[in-house]
Amino acid sequence: MDVSLNTEVAHRGGTAGPAQAGLSIAIAGSGGSGVMTAGTLLLEAAAQAGLYGLMVRTSGPQIRGGEAAALLRLGAAPLESLDDQFDLLLAIDWQNVHRFADEIPLHAGSVIIGDAEGGEVPEVFLRTGAKVVTLPLKKMAKALPGSWINMLALGLAGELAGLAAPALEAAVRKSWKRPEAALAANLKALHEGMAAAGDITGLPRLRGGDQSAIGRRWIMSGNEGAGYGAVRGGVRFVAAYPITPATELLEWMAPALAKVGGSLLQAEDELASVNMIIGASYGGVPSLTATAGPGLALMTEGIGLAVAAEVPIVVVDVMRGGPSTGIPAKSEQSDLSFAVSGLHGDAPRLVLAPSSISDCVATTQWAVELAETLQAPAIVLSDQFMGQSRAIIDKPVLRDSSARRLTVAAGTPDYKRYRDTESGVSPMAIPGTPGVVYTADGLEHTEGAIPSSQARDHGIQLDKRERKLMQHDYGSRWADVEGDGALAVITFGSATGPAREAVQRAARQGLPVRLVVLRLLAPLQPEVFELALAGVERVMVIEQNHGAQLLRYLRGMIDLPGRPASFHRPGPLPLRPGDICEAIVEWAGKAVAKKEAV
Repeated sequence: MDVSLNTEVAHRGGTAGPAQAGLSIAIAGSGGSGVMTAGTLLLEAAAQAGLYGLMVRTSGPQIRGGEAAALLRLGAAPLESLDDQFDLLLAIDWQNVHRFADEIPLHAGSVIIGDAEGGEVPEVFLRTGAKVVTLPLKKMAKALPGSWINMLALGLAGELAGLAAPALEAAVRKSWKRPEAALAANLKALHEGMAAAGDITGLPRLRGGDQSAIGRRWIMSGNEGAGYGAVRGGVRFVAAYPITPATELLEWMAPALAKVGGSLLQAEDELASVNMIIGASYGGVPSLTATAGPGLALMTEGIGLAVAAEVPIVVVDVMRGGPSTGIPAKSEQSDLSFAVSGLHGDAPRLVLAPSSISDCVATTQWAVELAETLQAPAIVLSDQFMGQSRAIIDKPVLRDSSARRLTVAAGTPDYKRYRDTESGVSPMAIPGTPGVVYTADGLEHTEGAIPSSQARDHGIQLDKRERKLMQHDYGSRWADVEGDGALAVITFGSATGPAREAVQRAARQGLPVRLVVLRLLAPLQPEVFELALAGVERVMVIEQNHGAQLLRYLRGMIDLPGRPASFHRPGPLPLRPGDICEAIVEWAGKAVAKKEAV
């Protein structure tokens, strides 16, 4: 169970959980060869077979063309992280695939499949000792007029994964939007690929899919989940400027908003977009924008205006490698410090982080609810890994939300927009409501919204804006607390999946470790944090950035037990469960040795 602000700490489970190894497959090739389509269809086929899966997209820095790879992990249990190594590397061609060597680690039991006409297998992959199989993929495709080489790749990968033909065919048919004649040719290519896989040995094949779950699970990306959560939370206006890797969120929301009476406007830049949503929210419409690090930097003055004017807005930051333009198509949790501390002046704001692709729905919806309830800006820290990856998930538990909260009726006597209430939240008038007109801008003000530079007014409003966030009851959703033990791992966001699996692996080795996954990063909750760490002697903080930003933030806000350890690595390489587990075991051993020495 989770930690609640008003209850004693209870911990979920304490067992290691099921093994999550599954089968890991990388499909690679040059841009335009259809590797992403093949990966997406393989994921769909796994769902049709009753399995779970995760597909991570990776590509080079090019706008179009260049190298690309779909990285998949399939299995019988929910998957939130890639595994340590890949069992199969299937290359449609070898154009610059060597650039993915660090992202596609192989082992001696791996299988490499490629086309001899597509180039030589890069030496970096051969050094792993993996088995190499060459097939004439291009010739096979040319022999089937109207077929595509990626359908051969789909058949090969699907058969080697142990997926049955009906599941693979259903995946192709479900997504098909072209002439029927082309479908027939590509279904034939699919079966040709499956037949070509018949003589290839050495890979474990997946079994045991839950057929009763077919149709009850969802396949979605984190960007789609965040968009859906925002709509469910009541957002009806979005203004944004496209930016990698947040653009798909906007593309999903545009038609979704139209279905519920809302709208999306593409602004001329990020400064315009944040000010547009402030205006729309001031007018009574819950509003959102989505961006990445460079866009968030441009929005800071506008977010500060929302703090001062107490206008609820939501900003989804799909983090990428930085600083500056950085690495747009790769993931990194390096906007944390900026999100929690990056505004000028004393500007309290909400910062939340979903812990998985599935959690993007609930956390973004919660961000909308909190922004509306507390009349404050909320920043949601997703990242490229969650935003652009796709996963087969159990259908999330969905809740209903009301939109605008605590509005004031027409003609309310002695109405003061910024009245210093006990909760810190004051009724918000909708423009045009008779008798309750007020001015909202960035100047400090009296309770009646009159600009003021008096110390007393400034102090009252500073206290009010801080108090409403600090004393709000966030309930059990501020974090997930799992397991028991004198050692604890603290993490957030997309680092959760590999950290959770690492903790489970450590438990199977006889090392119990408590896991604390932060969902509410600001305002931090010192009291409940202390309860969550009751009995813990030492902590390790796990995150994906170069500067250990989460550790530095926590040490500045709360007293962590013992001497905190840190496992932090920057992108673009994903965090891997094996590396984290090894670090936990080594860290625990050192802690025991030090204790015994004392």
